[in-house]
Amino acid sequence: MPPAVDAIEELHGIDAAALPPELLQPTRPYVLRGLAAHWPLTQAGASAQAGAAYLKQFASDAPVTVSVAPPQADGRIDYRPDLLGFGFAQQKAPLAAVLDALLHHADDPAPPTIYVGSTTIDTWLPGLRERNDLGFGAVQPLASIWIGNRTRIPAHQDVPDNIACVVAGRRRVTLFPPGQLRNLYIGPLDRTPAGQAVSLVDFAAPDYDRHPDFAEAMRHARVAELGPGDAVLIPSMWWHHMQALESYNVLVNYWWRQSPRWMDTPMNALLHAIMSVRDLPPAQREIWREAFRHYVFDADAQTSAHIPETMRGALAPLDEARARELRARLLQGLNR
Repeated sequence: MPPAVDAIEELHGIDAAALPPELLQPTRPYVLRGLAAHWPLTQAGASAQAGAAYLKQFASDAPVTVSVAPPQADGRIDYRPDLLGFGFAQQKAPLAAVLDALLHHADDPAPPTIYVGSTTIDTWLPGLRERNDLGFGAVQPLASIWIGNRTRIPAHQDVPDNIACVVAGRRRVTLFPPGQLRNLYIGPLDRTPAGQAVSLVDFAAPDYDRHPDFAEAMRHARVAELGPGDAVLIPSMWWHHMQALESYNVLVNYWWRQSPRWMDTPMNALLHAIMSVRDLPPAQREIWREAFRHYVFDADAQTSAHIPETMRGALAPLDEARARELRARLLQGLNR
């Protein structure tokens, strides 16, 4: 018997044209019921045929990347069981052709998996956001569209904050706090299905003998089912498993970071630390643990107060120019 899970807290009546500032600096997830229900895209999506026709009005001729898997994959965009490759292939096709394929297989009892993930709206669907958009104020998010049939995307996390709006079909989202990393059995960091490391647990059939600590992760899980117009707010680095439940599903999402664009992604720092710190002798690793604590995690005004301002270099508050200097220095060291 799988452990019980909690529902994600819900908010109603949020103004989609002007999102409250507190939602743009989230620390916990929310379901935002009806946030995008007024969009013409959502209203058209009540019918797969009408929803596809609406999207085709904006679709450019540029091909999109399509992930395709055989029926036995049961919608899972993931590794093969032996982890030596992926259980799907990627192709290029115009978006209109992908939509036609989804409609063609809509009534198949066991269709092939068809999945278009993270496709930039302004590039492939120019003009769509003029009447189908959220109001972020000064924040400038990256808006993407996700299209497919009954797909299952393994649990993963993203550095940006995220609002994901269901505009056709239904989705079940399962969220975990960042601290459940150890219990989710995350796969490789550098060979991934779609750029982010993913949980190796099959949520449809968890193997508790192979992944016993997943039961503990599920005790911290938060789950919601989203219908057309509903959205989920996923804070930075929260693990999320996304399952599309119908033969035609469309989702629009927005990513943004609460840090300047010139700041590097922490994932690069993690990979660099694996390369240069992880395999040191234990005593040396403990020395560097203290250095990271002092200079990174517990850094404050006192960290460099004893150094003249003109000599603080990397210890001074970062701006775009200093970040560029640090990046150049790192590249010089990595390319030695």
